[in-house]
Amino acid sequence: MKGLTVLSLLLWLCAAYFVGIYLFVGGFLLVRLEVNRTSACEDVLQPGAESADFCRGPPRFRRVVVLIIDALKIDFARFDPTKTAPRPYENKLPVLEETVSARPAQGRLYPFRADPPTTTMQRIKGFTTGSLPTFVDVGNNFASSAILEDNFIHQLGQMGKRVVFMGDDTWENLFPKKFYRSLPFPSFNVKDLHTVDNGILQHLYTTMMGDDWDVLLAHFLGVDHCGHRFGPDHPAMADKLTQMDGVIRSVMERLQDDTLLVVMGDHGMTDTGDHGGDSQKETDAALFLYSPSAIFPGPPTEDEPDVVPQTDLVPTLALLLGTPIPFSSVGQVLLPLFPPHEQTQGAVRPLSQLEALWINTKQVNRFLDTYSSLSSDIPPERLSELKASFSLLSSDYLGSVGAGRPPSPRLASSLQAYLTSVRDTCRATWARFNPAKMAAGLAVLTFACLACFVMSELSAVLTEEKRAGLKGPVAAALTVGVAVAAAQLVARGYVEAAWCLAAGAFASEALFLWRAWRLKRPAVSKNGAKAWKLSARRLLAPSLAVPLLRCASLLSDSYVIYEGRVVTFLLLSLALYVPVRLNWDGHLVPLTSDPLKSAGLLPSPALSPAAVRKESSSLIGCLGVLVLCACVSLSFHGCREEQGGCSPSPFLSPLSRLQDSQLKNLYYILSVGSLGVSAYLLRLWLCHYGNLNSSGGTAFAARWVLPLLCVCAGLHWAVGAAPEGGFRKLAELIRVAQLALPRAAFALLGLGLALIWADPLTVFLKTRTTASARSPALPPRYRASTGISPQAELHHLIPQIYQRMRRSLEDGELGGGEEDGRPAVEAYGLGTVYSAPLLLHCGLLGVGLLLLHPEGLALAFLLLLLEMAALLHIHAAAANLRGSPAASTGVFSVGWTPVALWSLAASQFFHSTGHLPTFPSIQWGAAFVGFPDGHSGTFLPACLVSLNTFASNILFAVGCPLLLFWPLVREVRGSRGVKGHGEEGEDVVMEMRLREKPHQFSAALLQLSTRYLFILGAQVFSSVCAAAILRRHLMVWKVFAPKLLFEASGFVVSCCFLLIGVTLVLRVDVAVGRWFKKLIPDASRTRSLGFSSKLPH
Repeated sequence: MKGLTVLSLLLWLCAAYFVGIYLFVGGFLLVRLEVNRTSACEDVLQPGAESADFCRGPPRFRRVVVLIIDALKIDFARFDPTKTAPRPYENKLPVLEETVSARPAQGRLYPFRADPPTTTMQRIKGFTTGSLPTFVDVGNNFASSAILEDNFIHQLGQMGKRVVFMGDDTWENLFPKKFYRSLPFPSFNVKDLHTVDNGILQHLYTTMMGDDWDVLLAHFLGVDHCGHRFGPDHPAMADKLTQMDGVIRSVMERLQDDTLLVVMGDHGMTDTGDHGGDSQKETDAALFLYSPSAIFPGPPTEDEPDVVPQTDLVPTLALLLGTPIPFSSVGQVLLPLFPPHEQTQGAVRPLSQLEALWINTKQVNRFLDTYSSLSSDIPPERLSELKASFSLLSSDYLGSVGAGRPPSPRLASSLQAYLTSVRDTCRATWARFNPAKMAAGLAVLTFACLACFVMSELSAVLTEEKRAGLKGPVAAALTVGVAVAAAQLVARGYVEAAWCLAAGAFASEALFLWRAWRLKRPAVSKNGAKAWKLSARRLLAPSLAVPLLRCASLLSDSYVIYEGRVVTFLLLSLALYVPVRLNWDGHLVPLTSDPLKSAGLLPSPALSPAAVRKESSSLIGCLGVLVLCACVSLSFHGCREEQGGCSPSPFLSPLSRLQDSQLKNLYYILSVGSLGVSAYLLRLWLCHYGNLNSSGGTAFAARWVLPLLCVCAGLHWAVGAAPEGGFRKLAELIRVAQLALPRAAFALLGLGLALIWADPLTVFLKTRTTASARSPALPPRYRASTGISPQAELHHLIPQIYQRMRRSLEDGELGGGEEDGRPAVEAYGLGTVYSAPLLLHCGLLGVGLLLLHPEGLALAFLLLLLEMAALLHIHAAAANLRGSPAASTGVFSVGWTPVALWSLAASQFFHSTGHLPTFPSIQWGAAFVGFPDGHSGTFLPACLVSLNTFASNILFAVGCPLLLFWPLVREVRGSRGVKGHGEEGEDVVMEMRLREKPHQFSAALLQLSTRYLFILGAQVFSSVCAAAILRRHLMVWKVFAPKLLFEASGFVVSCCFLLIGVTLVLRVDVAVGRWFKKLIPDASRTRSLGFSSKLPH
């Protein structure tokens, strides 16, 4: 078998796809241009005759205390005294409403609206720079890099303000060495509700009583972590909000008259405690402003804003503290905090509302002019409108001030409208695209899909020794890439790697397709295969039409929103097509007897009527299992914001969130039972085919590692379900168990996988005499038994060695018989030598991935296992009913229909494990399985979350080669073209047929892999097209961009694990070859056995 050829072709193909994805994403998800300018007190903003706009006059406040309560949504801050039975998160912060009602001149409470993405790092960046972080910035939430843009923290430092910080260590990463003093605490452990908050409280009050600070920042994380762990509707949330109420009261008691208190949330949370998207529950946080001295003219009026954008905090605090507004800020000052114009008379006075607005307007106009000179993002006509509007406002303001007249009552409203227009324009246009890179990525992906399809059709030709080399395409890629790099270096003085990759990939793909076009005609005549062509009739066949229809549907936002249910419908529709097509072709029911066939004048059917009835019943039964599993799996779906009235599955919540102990026990029993049934079914299959009789590493993993892994998972769930503080005497033991049990499970998983790779064979060799087993007329036979009972041995009797040896033995070449005492050899598990380690590999991976999910999804994983088995049996039964080509011609091939079903099932169970192509649906708790105290870096938690998110892609990619093996495993005895003897007919060779035809084995494995990659690649290509075509669509950042990122990431993960699955098959093939060499030494092949040493390899 040409394993290196298959792997090299697949690696080249995956690399081509990766380059195309990299190019398009690099052109589509660019960060907006950051202006490398800073504001200063000496700046003179035009137009105006003032010597300086910033820092003039005394600041209104000498100090500011900013309490950031992470995920403090506005619903948490409101108080409704009419509610007699409030929910756990309601009416727990009465101090805010009490202050606003009793002292309206000293406090205000506003909804504080964030711009998506609503992740902590982006929100900190937003309310410290006053800018609008773009969509792609969400990727930086794991690895927060320092903010280089002008920001409020930098301005405070420039003015000599002493900034003291304590809390979320994200601030240290964003503002390194910017604080006068800092006390950071690790922030990523969402299961830890108290460490950060308690650490802040140890230093907060003593710091306030000191005199070595001007700005105090405290970032509490308990509320956010409580939402992630338990959700908002949980008693733990009530306790945490009550604690925050006490903190706010204590801080207010310690404030001085010249100090402003800001209590704010950086974002909200959904009903499940998640955030990251743009739903109103995620974007609307709370903003509370208070000072012991009067800062508002009176109770709220109609002119006050209903909602305060988070970008407005920066210019407001900057002017209140007498510091410059950061250069790139697009926010507007919060007017109620500044006195009206007519109340600011005298030599020493604070800024009035109109003055603050005018400074703010000139600052935003300066940024707009600078940005438009550096970038062409903003449409010229819109830019002209904004400049004209600013000119009119300037004339109105300067005319009024210069003439000493009171300004127009509409001037303040006009200035506010201008600032709002600029912010809305920036928000609409700061999706900077690079059309050239996007076009290059589309081109490379187009050719990659075409090359993948061609490779699947010409797999038999490409695996031939003389034609399989990739030297030409690889050399072309290197040559063209180096040439483009040299040209860039000469023309520009620097090299942009993206264009080198684009040119190299395009040249390599073009050369491959040209060589494939030249190879196809001689390949057809030599191999006798039908010529391939991409005809409209072929594309309209359901096997390709259904996945292509799904790809086309990705251009619809409604389809993406309801994709989970639509994919289930497409899966079941295509599965129902299989028996319909078989019946249409006359294969589903036995044919009536024909005298001509009985007389031998017409060919006999491939299967006997009894075998046809048995296979048809098996197919219909498995189809029923598939329908049942698919329908039940809909109970595990999550909900998008756009799905009004949708309630997420209760199985998606960890057991620790459940308050009803009986329900918790029921869910736990169901989860452990599902896990046990999954492991039992896997062991039952291995036992049935004799693979557990071996003493090798793989059998050891099946007998011991798999059960122990399940036990660790069950114990881990039991420990995790323990209520917070419920077992105080066992708290330390529980903490140790939360750390040790999942790590022990991970160690067992690694051990099991290592044993499979080190010793993948599951064959048990048994030697015995055959005096009582055969008649003296028959020669000694070599056979492989798959069970331990005599009935199983007779039913699964297959030759042990190659087809040639089997024929030689039957023809009597070896001579001898019972009389000479020659032993017979039985090999248990040889018929499933390839599928057994691959299936066990999938089983161990499945249990490991299940550990990263909520406990309730154990039933979803059981359904996944049953659905995979049903699809494999449907595929095998259909192949048997059609007449297995492997038995008659030795040609192995997996059609498009089972591959399409396999890919649809992978997509279906992505949704049926609670995942969605949205950022709020990411199950962040996976990062802390086995690491309850958090991580020192970001790589490991990112890997754990990725494994959780793409578990379905991983399992179906690794198990994809099973589609090739299963028809051989379930090959029906008595198939036409298989010669032999026995009571029922012929021996079933099962997977040993692959050893008889190594070239066809390589070609079939390559064809199966490339067909699977083609369907996955077509889905990525469709997502890319949707994002490119609809890049100005209203829903692009809400629907299409997240879908693109999830589809591309899932494709990369699927490619990697498909290569792992194929490599494992090749590893087994090498082990089988070595096993045969040990079984039949070279010397004994000719001397003892009397058989030619020229065996097929």
